[in-house]
Amino acid sequence: MSDKQTDAKKSTGEAAKTEPDAPKDGAGTSKGGAGGTPLHGLIAEYETPGALLSASKKVRDAGFKNWDTYTPFPVHGIDGAMGIKPTVLPWIVLGAGLTGLATGILLQWWTNTYDYPYLTSGKPMWSLPAHVPVMFELMVLFSAITALVAMLALNGLPEYSHPLDLKKYFARATDDRFFLVIQASDPRFAEDETWKLLEGTHPTAVDRLEEDRVTPANMPRPLVFGLVLVVLGALVPFALIARARVSTSEKPRIHIIPDMDFQEKFKSQRMNPVFEDKRAMRPELEGTVAVGALEDDDHLYRGKLGDEWAREFPAQIPISDSTMKRGQQEFGVFCAPCHGQVGHGDGMVNERAVELAQGTWVPASDVTQEYLRKQPVGELFNTITHGIRNMPPYGPQISPEDRWAIVLYVRALQRSRGATIQDVPEADRGSLK
Repeated sequence: MSDKQTDAKKSTGEAAKTEPDAPKDGAGTSKGGAGGTPLHGLIAEYETPGALLSASKKVRDAGFKNWDTYTPFPVHGIDGAMGIKPTVLPWIVLGAGLTGLATGILLQWWTNTYDYPYLTSGKPMWSLPAHVPVMFELMVLFSAITALVAMLALNGLPEYSHPLDLKKYFARATDDRFFLVIQASDPRFAEDETWKLLEGTHPTAVDRLEEDRVTPANMPRPLVFGLVLVVLGALVPFALIARARVSTSEKPRIHIIPDMDFQEKFKSQRMNPVFEDKRAMRPELEGTVAVGALEDDDHLYRGKLGDEWAREFPAQIPISDSTMKRGQQEFGVFCAPCHGQVGHGDGMVNERAVELAQGTWVPASDVTQEYLRKQPVGELFNTITHGIRNMPPYGPQISPEDRWAIVLYVRALQRSRGATIQDVPEADRGSLK
């Protein structure tokens, strides 16, 4: 060490009194700091990430263990330069994730399959795909919370105070400066030799980092009381919920925000003192018709002319190619699954039901058979509207105009089944011969 450095080292106390929060310049650095205060370690400041990486490699190769770096942004390669090895944290998070996964499986199996089994449309009581969302969410939840808590625990956080808090210039670690701190607790730490090692890394400044004797060792009482009040306040809702579960009341529950799910109205099957019969549900008035639902044309809406089934299509239904195409399209959507594409009763739904042979299925009809060809179009329309045997009513699903279009297409299928040479246009008859 040069004479200038030795003199600076001897004047430690005076330098600290004049400028306690400023790091000392690189060459000829003073070790600074007030005498008698325990040493936490040495801190070196660098201007660039490259300088910090180079310094980290030298400190690593020197065998130091208790040291760390501080940067305003992630520095690529700093883990390798510091010799940081993988921690146990990934294994802890993996265990938490598997625990969350198992919890999700057990919770849903217990509630849906064992404790309160509920059969839905013959589906299996336990089906893994249906439970994947909850399993995934619990796995992520357990992993995330465990990662945070384990990271804080492994790093000894949170710390109420730290010696670096007393160095005002250290605030630049979040802006444009890079710092390296070697702790005095390291087995290889010797102040003079460590100082020389840091000076050899070409920092802009090196300084002594003394233990914090300014911040009180105990947390302030107002802060402690505040945290206790917050914790107790957080338990109040759970206490109220627990009380509500084991008690009864004649008063309605408190609904702070009256959203649409809690409207002041009379619901179905409830009492209403306004009316003489005390019923909230009012019976329909005779002759009442919903707006736009007046069906006063029996031919169009019911397929009848007087008391007889209509044998002609309503005047509102044009016999045209467009109506035929519309009927073919609707037949393919609603009828073909059972009756087949050409109406022979060999649709996929019918074939599957016959194959199962459960004894409750009535095979779908062949719409081209003789007795259906002789049925009036109004009766065919009525069958589509109200259904028959296994066939459900399609009146609520298909408009009257589309039902008549389907009847027109069915008539075309029937005519094609029993067609004669006379039904073929005269210009095309030669090609058939």
